[in-house]
Amino acid sequence: MARATCPFWRATSPTAGRWRNALNTARRSRNLALCVVSFFVTSALAQVEFFVATDGDDANPGTRAKPFATLEAARDAVRAAKEKEGGAVVWLRGGTHVRNQSFELTARDSGTPDAPVIYRAVEKEAVRLLGGRVIREFRPVADESVLSRLDPKARGSVLQADLRLAGIVNFGALRSRGFGRSMTPSHLELFYDGQPMTLARWPNEGEFERIAGFPEGAGQGDEHGGKIGELKDGFTYSGDRPRGWKNFREIWVHGYWAWDWANSYERVESIDLDQRLIRTAPPHGLYGFRKGQRFYFLNVLEELDQPGEWFLDRESGLLYFWPPQRRTGFQPVPPSGEVIVSVLESPLISLNDVSHVTIRGLMLEGSRGHAVSIRGGTNNLIAGCAIRLIGNYGVQIDGGQANGVVGCDIENTGDGGVSISGGDRRTLAPGRHFVENCHFQKQGRWSKCYVPAVLLSGVAHRVAHNLIHDHPHCAILFSGNEHRLEFNEIHHVALETGDVGAIYAGRDWTFRGNVIRHNFIHHTGGVGMGSMGVYMDDCVSGTEITGNVFYKVTRAAFLGGGRDHRVENNVFVDCQPAVQLDGRGLDPKPVWHNMVYQYMRKQLAAVPQDLYREHYPALAAVDRYYSSTNGVPPENNVVVRNISSGGKWLSVGWHAKPEMLELHDNYVGSDPGFMAPDRMDFRLKKDSPAWGIGFKEIPVEKIGLQKDEYRSRGALPLNY
Repeated sequence: MARATCPFWRATSPTAGRWRNALNTARRSRNLALCVVSFFVTSALAQVEFFVATDGDDANPGTRAKPFATLEAARDAVRAAKEKEGGAVVWLRGGTHVRNQSFELTARDSGTPDAPVIYRAVEKEAVRLLGGRVIREFRPVADESVLSRLDPKARGSVLQADLRLAGIVNFGALRSRGFGRSMTPSHLELFYDGQPMTLARWPNEGEFERIAGFPEGAGQGDEHGGKIGELKDGFTYSGDRPRGWKNFREIWVHGYWAWDWANSYERVESIDLDQRLIRTAPPHGLYGFRKGQRFYFLNVLEELDQPGEWFLDRESGLLYFWPPQRRTGFQPVPPSGEVIVSVLESPLISLNDVSHVTIRGLMLEGSRGHAVSIRGGTNNLIAGCAIRLIGNYGVQIDGGQANGVVGCDIENTGDGGVSISGGDRRTLAPGRHFVENCHFQKQGRWSKCYVPAVLLSGVAHRVAHNLIHDHPHCAILFSGNEHRLEFNEIHHVALETGDVGAIYAGRDWTFRGNVIRHNFIHHTGGVGMGSMGVYMDDCVSGTEITGNVFYKVTRAAFLGGGRDHRVENNVFVDCQPAVQLDGRGLDPKPVWHNMVYQYMRKQLAAVPQDLYREHYPALAAVDRYYSSTNGVPPENNVVVRNISSGGKWLSVGWHAKPEMLELHDNYVGSDPGFMAPDRMDFRLKKDSPAWGIGFKEIPVEKIGLQKDEYRSRGALPLNY
């Protein structure tokens, strides 16, 4: 969705114009107190200090005057010092610290609650851990065999660099990735001036070709009444663009092959230029090919035809690159901006069974894998870091308890932003991981679907006060129980996909106790079936959706066949519709009947029966429907004390009936008495008629980024 749809977009920050005046002295005092407390706690508990600098020496004692050269030397010094001193602070001096391997911490590197171990940047010094290499030696392309393959307009602009001469011999592998694929490290990527560049493709960035069909006689009916081509048979394309390509050996295709919510990258095995038929190499994706779906070709030298595109000849090791103009509008040769290629395939920082360790104030950049991996352990913190240009996730937290990411800026990741899992769904023991006050933008550079800014699973995690935008798919995706998703601002998501929600969960009766409250979701995108605000997909049930603000969102609160949801005290403005309910769990078609009676029934049987019925008594009502084969109705959904202005209020259909809803005390009208709707300030005036329904004021001043010890200001200006 174009940002121009929001006149306020370029005027000021996403949150400043709406709630800046609502920030009060009490909140400023609270933040000051937090900073003071943090300072004294850190100063009191850090019994020993070491320093690391790019011009240091590991033979040094690690003092400020004689620092270590590597994090490993500091880590080993901390191990020795902890036995006598307790906690420690390792200060990193400014500059680029090139990483050839993960910085690994294990249980022996842990701190304690009273004596944590902290790795942090020296105040006001920019510290970068780089998993890539800076490429400086570029020259014009002189090889006629290469120039002849380039578009005439590109021949004078494309430069080349020899990666082998730069010491880079591991180029990584282009791998099939996307929906239904296991996560693997990314291939070598190129970044220029802090931005990812585009692997040479056709059509160019933002454009797609369409599948023309599949071979005659191939294809079969799908479960939704359409026809889909089988993977082994391949698909056809239109036109003759591939006739201009010399080498088909390393060409790939990326597409939304059957559905707008399932993409994958496939290596081209063969191209029949006469039949215009492409067959891809196994392993294939989960679905076949559907006529009219979107795709494009990539890794094609002949298509390096515009600024920002690149191509790597893996046999020669030569990198070809057309540098874009810098912000000044002047582009000398060689490139004036920094050129980085990603090299490290493992995480920049790896914490295994570590506890009470903080990583603070670092820039983590250029890894083909994750920036940070935390496995097990407790009370670890990634705080105030800038994480960007990463091949997989920014931070992955797997297991343990109370590990968190706070005050970080995470952008341009190949997969998602932060992935957290923890707690025990068998016992409902909480994991208590958290992602707070982080700014996420441009996740899903490669995998696109189901790689959200925040992915959470397990029990009792918190995602709060984050700003999330510019994402091809969903912003927050959760599974499990007792999560709190609150005070987040989400906008301009679902920009390349369809049938997706800004906040999403689906297909399990037992995902209960989850609360989505006090979020501001606005200006979402979507193709095909479009997008939703809060999407409770495929009969997932028992979610509390309360105190949120939805503006210019299609299907803002979508209850997709589920039960026991509560939609209360929300504000819906110009939504189409505000609330939608369907009864897909009653549909007798095999795709829906099998979902309810096979997959979801199996999920229901997998959890401890007595424990879950004690914690979630409403589950008992689902049991009785499995004694018949008529489906499970969307009952016991409560929609009360909401405000809806503009757009459409309610849509009920697809086997659902209005009487299945408890629906009362909602204000639906053109003018509820908002403070300043033209500035997206949807607080109510004192004389608003909507107060009469029992509506409770939403604490809008707490939504989005907040000032704290890791973030010196709240909402960012729009020139970030």
